This record gives sequence, C-alpha cells and structure tokens, in this order.
Amino acid sequence: MFFFISKIISFLFTPVIWVFALLLLAFFLNNAKTKKKVLLWAIALFYFFSNSFVLEEINRVWEIPAMKYKDLKTYDAGIVLGGILNYDVKFDRIQFDRGADRLFQAVELYKTGSIKKIFFIGGSGSIEFANIKEGLIVRRYLLTLGIPDKDIWIENESRNTRENAVNAEQFLRQHEFTGGKFLLVTSGMHMRRALACFKAVGIEADPYSVDRNANSERRFTLDHMFVPDVHTLWLWNALIHEWIGIVTYKIQGYA
Repeated sequence: MFFFISKIISFLFTPVIWVFALLLLAFFLNNAKTKKKVLLWAIALFYFFSNSFVLEEINRVWEIPAMKYKDLKTYDAGIVLGGILNYDVKFDRIQFDRGADRLFQAVELYKTGSIKKIFFIGGSGSIEFANIKEGLIVRRYLLTLGIPDKDIWIENESRNTRENAVNAEQFLRQHEFTGGKFLLVTSGMHMRRALACFKAVGIEADPYSVDRNANSERRFTLDHMFVPDVHTLWLWNALIHEWIGIVTYKIQGYA
C-alpha cells in the first residue's frame, strides 16, 4: 500500500501538474481580473521551475558531494541502487536512463580495483511492469562485460529505497557478510535518503555520488541563468520526490 500511495503523492507534487491545474482553472474562470492573476501565477511557476540556475543552486546544497578517486579506499562491495533502465521486451534490449551512471561508474570502480564485488539492488519500481526485474537484466549485462558471476551480487525484489536497504541487509546477513566495507553508489540527489535508510537497518557505507545535477563549477551563461529549460522541470520532479520521500521515511522510522 505504501508503494502505491507514494506513487500518487509523487504525481500530485509535480510542478507541471501545478502549472497545468492553474491553466485549466484560468480556462474556466469568468472573472477577467482573477483569470489574469491565475495565468500570471502559472507563468511565474513555469519560469521558476524551468530555470536551470535556480535548480542547480538548490541541488548544490541538497546533493551529497562527489568523492575524489584519491580518497577512495578498497571496498568489499559497491552497493548500486536500481532505477536505471527500461526494458524493451519486443527487441530484448536494455534502454538505459540517466541513472545508469550508477552502474557504469560501479563497473569502472570494479575494473580499477576500488570495489571487489558489484552488489546491484533493484526489482521493479513500476506498477505497470511489475514482472520486469532490473536485477536480472543487470546481471546479464554485467556478464557480457566479462565480470565473473562470483563478483556479481543481485537483489531483484525491492521496489523503493526502504526495500533496497531492508533486502540488502537480509542478503548480507544470509551470506554472513554484514561486517564488510561498503561503498554506496547512487545519484547525488538520492544519496541523503539512501544513506539514512541503509544506516537505519545497520549498514554503514561510504557515499559515492554519481549522476549529479550540481556541477563542480558554477555557470553564469545566459542560457543557463535565464532561458527556460524543459528538462529542468523533470529534474524538479525528482528533487521534490526526494524531499517528500525523506520526510515520509523519517515519520515512518525508515530513515
């Protein structure tokens, strides 16, 4: 039930939905003065939530910073969180999303010896395609890259960050590996909630933020500071989802 409710809340707390609702309201209003105010609010919200500079500055505060290579230790496993792909059943083909940076960077960490195993955690976060398990797809992909099966750990039932942590702890306990040194690999925007969830179940891990929205250097170009960007609207959805998620998880005692 919590999984389905979280999907509904994420939909309602979406800037595009707010802008659309205001435009729809303005369409049905008869009072010209009120209609104008509502339209102005819609335009203001659209401009604010499509401004790349504003979002980047907020993410600069929210995101867990990246770790430099020189600061890396040698870890027993890199815990890689799912939510990184779609699967084309007809063509039997993986379609990676932006979050696939989590997996790609984990492969690099493995190849350079920073992590001894890749522990991928992820089932299906989709209501519509609940039978497509990310973990199984990722295992097959990693094997094609030449990574030995013994160095691939997969958990393929978890649907959200809470379940990621709980199932990871169960997996490590079953394999008598709870005392290992772990590197948690996920998107910078998602890292705060992920770290809190894993700590709540007793897994201590160092953060390795990837797929970050806050660049290392600030950009003061005209397009970045003033020109609306549609992709930024989508990134706001993800950020608001994280804020709602971490508040909800803290209330539930999950983080």
